[in-house]
Parts: sequence; C-alpha cells; structure tokens
Amino acid sequence: MLLNKVWSVYFSGTGTTKKTVCHLGQRTAERLGLAWMQLDFTRPEVRKSRMEFMAGDLVFFGTPVIAGRVPNVLLPFLKEQVAGNGALAVPVVLFGNRNYDDALLELRNILQANGFAAVAGAAFVGEHSFSRTLGAGRPDADDLREMDQFADRVAEKVLALSEIPSEPVWVRGEDPIRPYYTPRDRQGTPINILKVKPKTDPEKCVNCGICAAICPMGSIDPGDVTKVTGICIKCCACVKGCPNGAKYYDDAGYLYHQQELEALYGRRAQPEWFV
Repeated sequence: MLLNKVWSVYFSGTGTTKKTVCHLGQRTAERLGLAWMQLDFTRPEVRKSRMEFMAGDLVFFGTPVIAGRVPNVLLPFLKEQVAGNGALAVPVVLFGNRNYDDALLELRNILQANGFAAVAGAAFVGEHSFSRTLGAGRPDADDLREMDQFADRVAEKVLALSEIPSEPVWVRGEDPIRPYYTPRDRQGTPINILKVKPKTDPEKCVNCGICAAICPMGSIDPGDVTKVTGICIKCCACVKGCPNGAKYYDDAGYLYHQQELEALYGRRAQPEWFV
C-alpha cells in the first residue's frame, strides 16, 4: 500500500516519550524513504485543536504511563479531538520501570476507535517521573538499539501490506481495562496523592518562569510560580526542568510511594513490542 509520511506524535512531560517516539519515527522514515514530521501535544493550548491524519500516514503515537494507564487527563482530547481517517498507527507507551499494565492496550483501542489501523505497538522504559534512580538515564543506548529493531520490523511489515488490516495488532493487557494502579502502604491502605502539588524553595527560585512554561497542564501561575492553580498530574516536568532545583514535593504519602517504588522496582525492566 502507498505511504506518504511518517509522524511522531507525543505527550512528554520530561522528554522521555518524545525521545522514544521521535527516534522510532525517524528510523522508520529512513527505512521507508519517507518524510518525517513530529507533533507535540504536551502543552495544553495544543490540545484545544483537532488533530487530523489521513490514509497514507504512519503515525507513532506516544504517551507516558501514569498508574498503569493512559493519563486520564488526556482521554477527552484523545477520544474527541484526534482522527485517523485510515492512517496506520503504532501506539507507544513509556513506563517508569514498574509496569505498563493496560496502558498500551488502552491507547491501541483509543486509536483504533478513532479511525486508525494499529499495525504494531510498544512499551519502552523511561526514567520514572518521581525518581532520579528508578530507570535512571533511560531510554539509554541499549533501549535505542531495541527501538531500532522494532522500527525496522514496523518498516518491513508496512512495506508488505497490500491493504489496511481489518484487525488491530495484538498487544499485552487485560480487557476490560483494569482500574488505575493505586499506591498502598505496607498494611495495604491506599495512599491518595491525587491532590498533592509541588512546593517551591524560595531560596533557590529566581522566578525565571520555566516551570510555568513547561507544565503540561498549564497549572503553574507564571506571575507567581509558587502558586499551582490547576491540576497536578505528578509528571515532575517542573521538578526535573527547574535549572536551580527549586521545585520539590514534601507530601508524606508521595515520598513514601516514591521510596517504595525505588525499593521494589530497582531492577532493569525490559521493553516489550508487538508487530
């Protein structure tokens, strides 16, 4: 079948999803001899506009995993504003060394319902948003080599297609989709961090406004960056993006959950892909 263009489309608070989806898209475009383009919907103003693709497009579509699922704040945009119109899709999710649970299956199903044909899918590992040790430095060189293998397989598959597949690619996950992962203490009591927001160290903050500019929810007041006026999804874009280390979390439940994740999931998680 005729292909015209390869896209990398992503939501990426701290850059790991962007790095992965762009690497995959560029590699595949090179293998197919096609033009490559990227579309970043991390900023909230981008998600106000409709996103249309067409037959002949091959779209690597990436989101991070939050609590084992596609971030729930993205669901209205993904379900209502994104149209495939017969494009081929490769759903890609980035998880922070714990597990991706049903996120890849959920993203595949959303794209399929939006008029895409999901021909492959992958879950890669990125440094966990809460941590600088859990999945530290990932995706790394080994991950990039794995991405190259996956991209090459995708290129081979789409080159061999004579028509749009009628069924989506199989990916790991449970159907119906399971509830969001709930952090718990060692007695099994749920830890609720939904309303937790970052704090600002006044001795380190120079009010440069970077945190407000990069917040994917537009929730940090650019006039007073100590104020978080909207939803915080704990993506830690502000924490990891602050050049002075002025942003931090001090909530006891959040810190306990962070420490438990680091204690339980310090191994090297492996990516999984499906073609």
